[in-house]
Amino acid sequence: LCLGCAAAFAGFAAAAWRTATVAAPMLDRPRIGQVTGFVESVEARDAGARLVILVTGLAGVEPERWPRRVRVNVRAGTVSPGDHIAAMARLLPPPGPARPGGYDFGRDAFFRGLGAVGSIPGKIALTPPPRPPPTELSIAAAIDRARNTLTRRIAEIGGGQAGAMAAALVTGKRGLITETTNTDLRAAGIYHIVSISGLHMVLAAGTIFWLVRALLALSQTLALQWPVKKLAAVAAMIGAIGYCVFSGAEVATVRSLIMTLVMLGAILVDRPALSMRNLALAAIIVLLREPEALLGPSFQMSFGAVAALIAFAERWENRGRPQPPSVLPWPVRPLWIAASGIVLTTLLATAATAPFGAYHFQTFNPFGLLGNALALPFVSLCVMPAAVFGVLAYPFGLDAPAWWLMGYASDVVLKLAHWVATIDHSTLVIPAFGPAALACFAASLLWITLWTTKLRLLAILPLVAGVAVAAKPERPDILIERDGSGIAVRGKDDRLILAGKPSRFVLQQWLTADGDGRNPDDVALRQGAACDALGCVITTKDGRSIAYARDRLAIIEDCRRADLVVTPIPWTAPCAAKLIDRTALSRDGATALVRRLGGWRSHASEQGGDRPWSRKVAPPPSAPARQSAPAAPPPVDDAESERLP
Repeated sequence: LCLGCAAAFAGFAAAAWRTATVAAPMLDRPRIGQVTGFVESVEARDAGARLVILVTGLAGVEPERWPRRVRVNVRAGTVSPGDHIAAMARLLPPPGPARPGGYDFGRDAFFRGLGAVGSIPGKIALTPPPRPPPTELSIAAAIDRARNTLTRRIAEIGGGQAGAMAAALVTGKRGLITETTNTDLRAAGIYHIVSISGLHMVLAAGTIFWLVRALLALSQTLALQWPVKKLAAVAAMIGAIGYCVFSGAEVATVRSLIMTLVMLGAILVDRPALSMRNLALAAIIVLLREPEALLGPSFQMSFGAVAALIAFAERWENRGRPQPPSVLPWPVRPLWIAASGIVLTTLLATAATAPFGAYHFQTFNPFGLLGNALALPFVSLCVMPAAVFGVLAYPFGLDAPAWWLMGYASDVVLKLAHWVATIDHSTLVIPAFGPAALACFAASLLWITLWTTKLRLLAILPLVAGVAVAAKPERPDILIERDGSGIAVRGKDDRLILAGKPSRFVLQQWLTADGDGRNPDDVALRQGAACDALGCVITTKDGRSIAYARDRLAIIEDCRRADLVVTPIPWTAPCAAKLIDRTALSRDGATALVRRLGGWRSHASEQGGDRPWSRKVAPPPSAPARQSAPAAPPPVDDAESERLP
């Protein structure tokens, strides 16, 4: 009990310390003005580039309220990491969840030191810096320039999307991979291949470990008098650290590095590399360093998969009876062992991570087992070993054959992914379920992996409970975007009907969370809404009238006739109906309403409190009569379209 209390106190203390150490101002409202700063990183993209800028000035904002960093999209430019620039930028506060309980980009941005996102639509000027750049920025900029140079070289030699994928696996720069390719990889269940994580770290470190150990074993003196295995482990640790730094040291990559270093460190002290104790130690280190990781899919899925694999490996080693000799001939036997191993490990990892993936992404890829079984042999035996040899040969200018081989193998992987993605029902959309079901699934996974006796069979109880809770999630009857630009109402056919103009990303999130596979561009989404220039009226399945008013005159009329009125305009006058206006949304964020016998029950994305990453902002000033809702902000950094790793 004392140990448990101490662990809980340590966890809360680590969370408070982490929040205090990364705290920095975040933009309070949309702004257009000149921003100056040092370019920390540049990522080439399909159209233009994405910059991370360390801010040294922001027009119209007091210096003490400047964001530490901003991330912006640019259409074109020749800036390099380390440059000091000035440009007119359109900036927004990091957006919150698209729906209550959804992914919170603002929280991730806070812990990354990003105080705003946006775009630079015009020219970028190089300017003299007001002070010398920080030493750590100079080092990071030099590394980023080297990453960009190598990214271009690999992409050119590999060619097309295969080259873009190969470059992403070496340098972590994924901007050249198109959305079509990403969609195929997700549908095939192998998107994890292009995000540098545990798989890549283990393959890279394992290749170095095997190569160094094999070379040292060629010397009889070294093999007999030196601890060759430990020397190879040290070399693999150095290589893993270098890989992490050169690939951008993203959050998921650092997490994978910690796991890899713990397991290689076990070799140095003559302990088994793969054990639950090592996994627990790695998890403790990660959570002490980044407590916020506990809430993210990367931590949950990676540690869940590794726990399942280690538990099975320990069970297999202790099975207690010898296996009968194989009847397969020698040429077939190793292939069968490799193939069955890939299928089995993929099945275990998929089973362990499926609940977490369904909770965070509301999707399930039933053919992920097939996609991984086909793609992982190429990744393990061709792509990653070629990457290691390419990096080793790069300083000598002998790397082109390695990048060609890596690109060729990557092209095979992409073709396999596309084939799997074209199979009917390759992606299933699952209605979003709550954290209670996820807690049951997590408890089941922990129970079956930690127990070594027959008590592990009791894991079926929380598993069944989780399935029962997830099977009947509470689905909102009304969804409202955080700025009031659009709403979705559950119609008589139990499907969502759209009114207003929510962003495409937000609408996609609403549909996915509802288990609705329709495309956001589907015109049928607006069928059932009676709309005119002033707004829309939708009738719910229980016959209630929901009004979406874009004009002040429409609000007055709808307050007399509707049961609920939603408007993107601030409103202070009395209203006979329940009214949600811009002021309420500025305070509460994205909102979901559920109809119950006692009336409407509201769930708001900001009900969790005044967090450092979700500071409440003052509502916009009142608009003059007959003023329509403010226009949507200009296209900016698509912060919500991808999760921070």
